[in-house]
Amino acid sequence: MISTKGRYALRFLVDVAEHQGDGFVPLKDVAARQEISEKYLEIVVKELVKGGLLTTMRGKGGGYRLNRAPEEYSVKSIIELMEGPLAPVACLEPGQGGCSRSQDCRTLPLWQGMDRVISEYLARFTLLDLCNNRP
Repeated sequence: MISTKGRYALRFLVDVAEHQGDGFVPLKDVAARQEISEKYLEIVVKELVKGGLLTTMRGKGGGYRLNRAPEEYSVKSIIELMEGPLAPVACLEPGQGGCSRSQDCRTLPLWQGMDRVISEYLARFTLLDLCNNRP
């Protein structure tokens, strides 16, 4: 399940992409438009900045802006930054090296397929896709 932090990160980035123009977007403006607590958004945005997705500027006229064009941000990479690996089972998480039963595991192909479907699906979408999907 994708947490609130992951969902809010996507909403924040889409909002910034839609409103940055040539300037920086204040956090309080995004919080108001998205109806998300400023305090909670500060936590989310800190991780987005640390992950290299946003640039920040303090002071008058400050706020946040994307480091790249919206089409260069995959939804998969954003969700993984906020949530960690999306593997459906622990043995498929990066760096795990599988389990000792992988040769005999009857369910492993099921989990591998599920992992592939989720990964490929999320990788197909970018921030630009989400921006263009306005009601």
